[in-house]
Amino acid sequence: MKKLLISLAALLLMCGCAEDRSTVLKVYNWSDYIDETAIEEFEQWYEAQTGEKVKVIYQTFDINETMLSKIEKGHEDYDVVCPSDYIIERMIQSDLLLPIDRDFGSTPNYIDGNLSPYIRSCFDKMEGNGKNANDYSVGYMWGTTGILYNAKHVTDEEASTWDVIRDRRFADRIFIKDSARDVYSQIILKIKEDEIADGSVSMDELMNYTSDADIAAVEAYMKDVKPLVAGWEADFGKDQMVQETGWVNLTWSGDAVWGIDEAAALGVDLRYALPKEGFTVWFDGWVIPKYAQNVKAAKYWINFMSRPDIVIRNVEVTGYVSVSGAPEVRDAFTDENYDPIDLSYFFTPADTAVCANPVLYPAREDIERSTQEHDWGEHTADLIEMWSRVKGDNANAFTYIIIAVAAIAIAGAAFIMSQSKKNRRRNRKRR
Repeated sequence: MKKLLISLAALLLMCGCAEDRSTVLKVYNWSDYIDETAIEEFEQWYEAQTGEKVKVIYQTFDINETMLSKIEKGHEDYDVVCPSDYIIERMIQSDLLLPIDRDFGSTPNYIDGNLSPYIRSCFDKMEGNGKNANDYSVGYMWGTTGILYNAKHVTDEEASTWDVIRDRRFADRIFIKDSARDVYSQIILKIKEDEIADGSVSMDELMNYTSDADIAAVEAYMKDVKPLVAGWEADFGKDQMVQETGWVNLTWSGDAVWGIDEAAALGVDLRYALPKEGFTVWFDGWVIPKYAQNVKAAKYWINFMSRPDIVIRNVEVTGYVSVSGAPEVRDAFTDENYDPIDLSYFFTPADTAVCANPVLYPAREDIERSTQEHDWGEHTADLIEMWSRVKGDNANAFTYIIIAVAAIAIAGAAFIMSQSKKNRRRNRKRR
């Protein structure tokens, strides 16, 4: 009886000390993907809008699947998270998300008032088993997958095709993102370029081509590329491009912007190309998991992150491109140093000649050659197995040298990069 009373007392004590989740917002986001000063500002703004206090517990992840596993298997009670497009699809299909209510009382709805029509149309195309992704997610950042190249060694014409990654003149100067999904999606576009040209298949349809024959075709192509690859990289490719160790890098636009900015300071001419065969766009977006315990604060967080001034700050800090089509955002990133391009698809029909960085905002003529990836579902294992076979375990000696040097340099480079980021932020603000 005494042990029972002690146990009951302990249980009551635990309940009495349990966290009041109505005053806590748990946010789970990618690393280095926000202006962290906005977190405290949100807490103040939320109280001003609702009369209620909230404390943000902010945590980060580096892999989509890590985040998903915690929610899917561990039922973690994160209130708002920021997965990539294909994971958003998977979470919708698995009934892991709550719809995002747009009722903010007297607070303006910054979400629907500023979201780019292009981004809305892309989220419409996500596969959600009859559910529209725009009801269950709100875009945050977006970008493209293309070719970063050194103009001293690679011509614009050579970089205009995905075949540049299997050009033997660039052997041991090629770096490729270690991302099975992103590489497969570009190469299937290359392999099927004739069918795309004659109209027998669309780029959107190709994103669902997951047959054994299609996977084998991409595998054969990449095994032809493999002997030329200096490294399969998750983050260090852009550094090798800046240092001119690499001449060609299959990468994301966000990394390309970083590399181009850094290289310019060293007198290195790096450029970014969107190959003529077609390319993919990618998105990250805010969602509210089904196990969230503070749904109200979560939706206000998403609304706050869509407010134009907060959008601009997040873009300046991260270097990525927001999904916001607000005029304030367009004006903030208009730069007369660039030639005018047609961005009417992204902002308003009148924005046919906006001076903006085409790496950040592709022109209409380029975006018309794009498509978007989807979750592979039950075929995901086939994709991963193919990628493992492509990379194998016989990386060349140069790869090991690069990895070793990168590991040694990380500590010293961290400080330099942080200072460089500050300089780039100041430059962006001046522009």
